[in-house]
Amino acid sequence: MAGSLLREKGGQPAKVGFIELFFDLVFVFAVTQISHTLLEHLTWMGALQGAIMLCALWWAWIDTSWITNWLDPEHPHVRLLLFALMAAGLVMSTSLPEAFGEKGLVFACAFAALQVGRGLFTLRAVRHDKSMHANFRRITVWAAAGGLLWIVGGVLQDGARLAVWLVAVALEFAGPACYFWVPGLGRSHTSEWEVQGEHLAERVGLFVIICLGESVLVMGATFAGLNWTAPVVGAFAAAFIGTLAMWWIYFARAHQAASDAIEQSDDSGRVARRAYTYAPILVVAGVIGTAVGDELSLSHPGGPIEFPAAMALIGGPMLFLIGALTFKLASFGVWSPSRLAGVAALAALIFAVPWLTPAGLAASATAVLVGVAAWESLARRPTPHKAAPKKKRPS
Repeated sequence: MAGSLLREKGGQPAKVGFIELFFDLVFVFAVTQISHTLLEHLTWMGALQGAIMLCALWWAWIDTSWITNWLDPEHPHVRLLLFALMAAGLVMSTSLPEAFGEKGLVFACAFAALQVGRGLFTLRAVRHDKSMHANFRRITVWAAAGGLLWIVGGVLQDGARLAVWLVAVALEFAGPACYFWVPGLGRSHTSEWEVQGEHLAERVGLFVIICLGESVLVMGATFAGLNWTAPVVGAFAAAFIGTLAMWWIYFARAHQAASDAIEQSDDSGRVARRAYTYAPILVVAGVIGTAVGDELSLSHPGGPIEFPAAMALIGGPMLFLIGALTFKLASFGVWSPSRLAGVAALAALIFAVPWLTPAGLAASATAVLVGVAAWESLARRPTPHKAAPKKKRPS
């Protein structure tokens, strides 16, 4: 590989490139596949399987976003890497509906190839940086161990596959938390994961936009095929306003303040790991769950509420607010009273389910989200917790 593949340090803040946006298109399709699969298998088992698939897609995406925070996506070799990862991601996405059926091994091999291939490429790209090279040696070992578990699960059937893949997902989450500790290689340190906060915040924000956009597509396509009766129009209005409220809550002032907190911290890797690696998965899950609930309320706005629909209509917004609450806690070290109150209000809606229609429950959940958004709009600007000037690396 001729020349450095790393972004230049000390210049302008890293910007999201067009190739990164192009890479995200694969995950637009993947999110659609997950929501449609959940609609077809709206059971506890279907929800668990959907959660496993979402976790796999999230780690494939967020790990790549960390890589492009360090590597220059405008370099031809990095572009080729992203094209290859897109191909693997597309195979993952197309096989997702049958991941617990006939295409489990295909899904697993695509995920393993994406994770391990990206690690090996980066290991080669950072070979002249002693600290980063040691870091990616550990990361690649963890990726290989995780990939092996996914492939083993893909060979197995039914409950055995589910059990092995649950362990594989746990391993993906444990890696950053354990600092990628490997016997004989030691552990990494978050101080070695120096990131540009503005870039990582924008990347995660774009993924949330992808999920919100999929929600808009679902509600629009469903609404277009229905008779526009008063209950259907009411359910559509609730779904649309709820989506706007989720956008408002996530992209409020706290989002930019969190980006600033990373930039100002003397351990940007630690803040980014908590705020932009772990917390957003709950936000994403909440948006997808809310989209499922919106389609159910649009298709059947009247009558009694079935249990799966109630869980989607309440659980989706609740997961979103829990994720938004966790994001704020991870970024600033403070609990958000507005988001805590929103979670409590959604939990209280469970007791009102017997007296509400699906459209009524959707409107009630939307009212909670709007209330949280309004509360935060009137609140004062959040202050980063214990922010300190970032220490510069010695040249």
